[in-house]
Amino acid sequence: MGLLNEARREFIAAPDASKGQIVFKWPDQNIRKFSRAIVEPDAVAVFTSQGQIMGILPPGQHTLDAKELPFLGMFVDWASGGNAFKAEIYFVGTREFPNNRFGGRLDEVQDPQTGLIVTLRTFGEYSLRVNDPTKLILNLVGTVDVTNNQAVTAWVTQQLLKVTRTTVTTQLMSGAWPILGLSMHSPEIEAQSLQAANNELGDYGISLTRLGNVDVNLDDDDNKRLKKLAGDTAYSRLAGGFLQAAQAEALQGAGEGMAQGGGAVSPMFMGMGVGMAGNMMQAPGQAPYSPPPAGPGFAGGGQGYAAQAAAGTQQAAPPEAPQQAAPPQAPPQEQAPPQEQAPPQEQAAPAAAPTMACGNCQSPVQVGAKFCPECGTPTQKHCTNCNASLSATAKFCAECGTPTAPPAA
Repeated sequence: MGLLNEARREFIAAPDASKGQIVFKWPDQNIRKFSRAIVEPDAVAVFTSQGQIMGILPPGQHTLDAKELPFLGMFVDWASGGNAFKAEIYFVGTREFPNNRFGGRLDEVQDPQTGLIVTLRTFGEYSLRVNDPTKLILNLVGTVDVTNNQAVTAWVTQQLLKVTRTTVTTQLMSGAWPILGLSMHSPEIEAQSLQAANNELGDYGISLTRLGNVDVNLDDDDNKRLKKLAGDTAYSRLAGGFLQAAQAEALQGAGEGMAQGGGAVSPMFMGMGVGMAGNMMQAPGQAPYSPPPAGPGFAGGGQGYAAQAAAGTQQAAPPEAPQQAAPPQAPPQEQAPPQEQAPPQEQAAPAAAPTMACGNCQSPVQVGAKFCPECGTPTQKHCTNCNASLSATAKFCAECGTPTAPPAA
């Protein structure tokens, strides 16, 4: 048994079972003089003593003798009569270590298109390589267990997630990238994240040689919310507006309930449904709802309904071109007597201002007027539930759906 131990101590090398490790530490600090150190072609052997790098052995077979390796003379174990060295040996692989998966939560960001707060997460693969074994041993030994591949890759994953978070959120908050469709920016994310990660890992002697299959997506619940909002917005655009879409959805739900027996449909609700249908079919004096303006993002979303309302106000204003254009004057009319010329009021008369129907007497009322000139009825009213401003002809609140007048008993 003693002869076997003596023979084992004659050779120092990383065992075959640890060939896949990034760092393997030789378990014995007492190294016999004239032992043979075997370093694989894709590795180096780093000798340390008391936290300092004493020397590095390149690939090949080396006899541990101070005459051949002068740095060994700095840690001779004199207690053994100069027949042994006392040092720590780390075998560090310098080849590429591929197929390291990473993933996790990035951050909570606000979607610039919808204003919703969503949670982003990312997944991907990377390959790493040790460029400077001395930096790896000196700077990372006190942080993680370098002899454990999972500990090293977990630490690298945290650094990669940090730089990916900064890259993605910066582009999202600047409005350059939309939330939906981030996969089209995967090449940019990979390139920017790879460069930023190597800047962070350079001080530890590690570099990422490849970063691929990066997928930045939404949390499952947030993904459902954004898809539903996109569908509702597109449906509202097709229906002509949010109010019409809400009324149609309510009628559809009532129809499905009646088709299943109608046990929960009361006469009051049926009366409300008839009124909603009548409101959708008539709307005699109301201007048609304009669709949301075109813009980036999901279909029908455009720049949002706030921008749509501002655009609608500009469209409702009387055209300025007829007001600025001078009335045509023909040469025969200039020579005619003054009494035969058209009255100045008719020549300078502007285009007729848009009107709407009074909710009480149906008389035409100019848009912007606060009261009907025929019956004195206010043109605006407020919801009794949420106090939102309503038009005089509205039968339901566009914000909460409350009827503007209680149904008849």
